[in-house]
Amino acid sequence: MAANSPDAELDELMTEAVADDDLMLDELSVAELVTLMNDRDALIPGAVRDALPTIISAIEETSDRVRAGGRIIYVGAGTSGRLGVLDASEIPPTFGTDGNIVLGLIAGGPTALVSSIEAAEDSEETGRRDLERVAPGPLDTVVGIASSGRTPYVLGALALANESGSLTVGLSCNLDTPISAISRHGIEIAVGPEVVTGSTRLGAGTATKLVLNMISTISMIRLGKTYKTLMVDVKATNAKLVRRAVRIVTLATGTDDETARVALDAADWNAKLAIATIVTGMTVDDARQALDDAAGVLRTVVASAPKATS
Repeated sequence: MAANSPDAELDELMTEAVADDDLMLDELSVAELVTLMNDRDALIPGAVRDALPTIISAIEETSDRVRAGGRIIYVGAGTSGRLGVLDASEIPPTFGTDGNIVLGLIAGGPTALVSSIEAAEDSEETGRRDLERVAPGPLDTVVGIASSGRTPYVLGALALANESGSLTVGLSCNLDTPISAISRHGIEIAVGPEVVTGSTRLGAGTATKLVLNMISTISMIRLGKTYKTLMVDVKATNAKLVRRAVRIVTLATGTDDETARVALDAADWNAKLAIATIVTGMTVDDARQALDDAAGVLRTVVASAPKATS
């Protein structure tokens, strides 16, 4: 086999390495397997922590662009793509966005979310074409996700993102990867070999989810989508979320459930707006205008109001 052949390159990836040549998974008990996997998973946060300086820089630039009207666009294939789509899909109900701030693109399209379309990742041109459909621009951040760090679909998308002036972030679980080389910020999480050799839905998938949680959540926090620890832009679209909205208002203001419900009714069940009216004493219309003037940041309104308390 040639040293630079695709198979040789694959063999050199830490995510493809064999953790223990003497380990016989098929001979272990359930208790032994659970303990083994749990011990392995416990190492993942430490690997993420080692990459925090790069993660911080990437999020600082990303969140600045989001506040200026940009988007976060995840691009990936297989497990990496599914995790990106998952993270993007959870932002609207959690933070009250319209679904256009965080997007997820997966090689093979929506069908690949539930069915394996592994060959879809092999085309750089397809990655370029799929990203081109959402018209990336200078305010956008394109996050290419690939455990191997070399997926052609992701490389194609990142190349187009660079040409479009977008901020590029490469998230991988290997070192010195091609997607890091092509990205402004190369986040590399050294997770090491998987329990099941090459199964990157395991440790690499866990690491990827942890980093995506940071990117999207911190960007939303910096956009004013939280107050204290509370998701004040949550949409009360079902019974559980209605109760959560009431609890958010009571926790933020110290008021009782009945007062919170009255304020929420008046504010059309907008928790942030209801909190602003209670804490500042403003009318709904005045509080809404104050929030608009503060770019939706509740703390700014609370701090500047005559009756403000925090």
